[in-house]
Amino acid sequence: MRSRKVAHGDAPAYALDGAATARTVVDGDGSIVEWNEGAERLLGWSPAEVVGRPAKELLAAGSPFPMPAPGSVSWSGTLTLRHRDGRTVSAWLLAHQRRQKDADDTGWLVLCPLDDPGPLVRDDPLAMAVLMQSPCATAVFDEQLRLRGINGMMADAVGMPEENLRGLHMSEIVGGRQGERLEEQLREVLADGRRKDVQTFLRAADEHSAHAWSAGIAPLIDAEGVPIGVCVTGHDITEQYRARQRLQLVNEASIRIGTTLDVTRTAQELADVCVPVLADFVSVDLMQSLDHGDEPHEGPLSPPFTLRRAAHRSINPGSPEAVVELGGTHVYPAISPQAASLVAGHTVTTADAAVSLKEWLALDPARGSRVEEYGIHATMSVPIRARGTTLGVAVLSRYKRLDPFTPDDQLLAEEVTARAAVCIDNARRYSRERETALALQRSLLPQTLPHMPALEAASRYLPAAQSGVGGDWFDVIPLSGMRVAMVVGDVVGHGVQASATMGRLRTAVRTLADVDLAPDELLTHLDDLVVRLSAEAGSEGVTGEVGATCLYAVYDPVSRRCTFARAGHPPPVVLDPDGRPMEVEVPAGQPLGLGGLPFESAELELAEGTVLALYTDGLIETRDRDIDAGQELLARALSGRTGSLDEVCQEVIGSLLPPNGAPDDVALLLARTRGLPPAQVATWAIPADPAFVSRTRQYVLTQMALWGISETAFTAELVVSELVTNAIRHGAPPIQLRLIHDDTTLICEVSDGSGTAPHLRRAKTFDEGGRGLLLVAQLTQRWGSRHTEDGKTIWAELTLAEE
Repeated sequence: MRSRKVAHGDAPAYALDGAATARTVVDGDGSIVEWNEGAERLLGWSPAEVVGRPAKELLAAGSPFPMPAPGSVSWSGTLTLRHRDGRTVSAWLLAHQRRQKDADDTGWLVLCPLDDPGPLVRDDPLAMAVLMQSPCATAVFDEQLRLRGINGMMADAVGMPEENLRGLHMSEIVGGRQGERLEEQLREVLADGRRKDVQTFLRAADEHSAHAWSAGIAPLIDAEGVPIGVCVTGHDITEQYRARQRLQLVNEASIRIGTTLDVTRTAQELADVCVPVLADFVSVDLMQSLDHGDEPHEGPLSPPFTLRRAAHRSINPGSPEAVVELGGTHVYPAISPQAASLVAGHTVTTADAAVSLKEWLALDPARGSRVEEYGIHATMSVPIRARGTTLGVAVLSRYKRLDPFTPDDQLLAEEVTARAAVCIDNARRYSRERETALALQRSLLPQTLPHMPALEAASRYLPAAQSGVGGDWFDVIPLSGMRVAMVVGDVVGHGVQASATMGRLRTAVRTLADVDLAPDELLTHLDDLVVRLSAEAGSEGVTGEVGATCLYAVYDPVSRRCTFARAGHPPPVVLDPDGRPMEVEVPAGQPLGLGGLPFESAELELAEGTVLALYTDGLIETRDRDIDAGQELLARALSGRTGSLDEVCQEVIGSLLPPNGAPDDVALLLARTRGLPPAQVATWAIPADPAFVSRTRQYVLTQMALWGISETAFTAELVVSELVTNAIRHGAPPIQLRLIHDDTTLICEVSDGSGTAPHLRRAKTFDEGGRGLLLVAQLTQRWGSRHTEDGKTIWAELTLAEE
């Protein structure tokens, strides 16, 4: 009695290699490598007699063999073959291309059905099942999964008539892995009796591209419920599939193109999106003017065009089809499709590239050889245009895909390219603004740091990797008395405006430092300036358009004390000469631009060799790291570093910042303190008595002889005499004289208790005084005054080397 159901995995047995179908495999060299029982039944030759021999020897004498079309994956036709007994056999053959195992060459699986089970008839239960259950393109397989019949629509889909295919299995009809998967699904349906819906891609022998099919595989059962075969029905969903594919490509283009503000990266994203969905190879060439930051050409264009290869992408690793290397330039004449599309301003599509582009390829042998080697048959040149300007051209090429470009392909390529063009233009504009801001920033920052006896200094400035140049700045400013000021600041925002504001603030700091203001006073004046800048930048007098933070420090090598003040800026990191972090409590202060609140300062005594790190928040703060953790990491990075501070700067930058650049711009200023030995400083208290001026001159002569710099003694004696005389006449006690010197400079300082600052004036002919400061100005390198807690100090510098 027949079974009602076949268990899964126990489908009726059938022999692919049996006698029902003649099967042979021919390798890439044309030699027979497999020969089954059915083939022996067809031609009488045993496997031992034919394996290893050329397949063409089995053709009857004078019988031609039609070669498959280039790129074909299947072939069918009738050939006249030679039987072992000498007679000829006319046989219809079906061949599928396949790759041999453990080999690089491609061979062919050749089939010939031998046992025709006969067509379906109306009294056959299979025929009734077909009539009742098959609404469209239909194929019916029996319980051994051999084809019994197909309707006209299915015959058109596979491109072969029913009478040639009857008796074959699905894997023999379709071939390749696709056929094997379909046959496995047929077997599962026959075994478990449950319907299955699949999507597959099939290409007829005479078609260039595969069609998308939605197939339903259903078991066929007789009146008693016994499986007697499988019915396959298919719907051609190629248009729907391509519409979804186009929609998906447009969606991917909106997501994947323009992820950065980098022209080259955006061009590469355009090429990546188009391969392999639209083309097998895509190149993106941009106008050479974009390399120099010039505005792209507007209006009509004229060839030839010099273009730079910004990107290319291929279905093959390494893009071997490319004639021009990435970053290289190439000249495209008027007869090239690139030039034609740029001049016309619209897409130019070419079919049969080897023929239609023959004149151009003759002028470019390297390109011609690539076209011939890879069989490039279709190209599409799409101009890259945005906001009325031409930026370049994208060229899409096909060779593995045999179908030409369609109007739908052209519309899709133009839409994707238009999206990329806007992103490329945005990136170009951003790059130009970034370069402008960076040039401005570099011109406003100190090009070199001054050499000073007070400390050794080194610095680094790095613009942000993505957000552009900002308003970070640093400076080292020599002050009177061999003191030095260090400043680091950060203007809110990025771009040219932030750089310009930074330049104004840096100039203001230098001006305020020149009058020797204390750090807290300097920040107060700087805060007032930012408030005024905000008022100028805001609309209708609304402030808050400009903001900044700042850290200002003054180091005195004589007292070895450093005074800090900050306005909303990260505190300094200070390490003692042994590399241990030191506690520095500097009041935070408010950011510049808020106005109304005072700033406070903190003073710290530093041993010689102490390292100070002044920086902006871009160095230590990231999304994954807060300021406190960043400061600890900076202290560890500085600890134990030896060598020059310039090398330490580079090591710190490398250890704290990611390899692809910081998300915010970074300014770093490192300083290693030096102390001035007491033997290089001499101080005297001066009575407020004009008669004591002569003794003061003797102090100077004696001290300079002791220091071994007597050649400058006369000038120093005269300068000190004038300064002391002014202090006695116009100042107030206590009066103090201090001399400081190093290898190149002698500094003369006279302090008194009066807060009245002196000023330089030109005395009239009969005036008895008023010439002292004028004389000091002419005899010294520079001079000035600074206010102190007890009054003021007048100072003058003499350059020993010039003497």
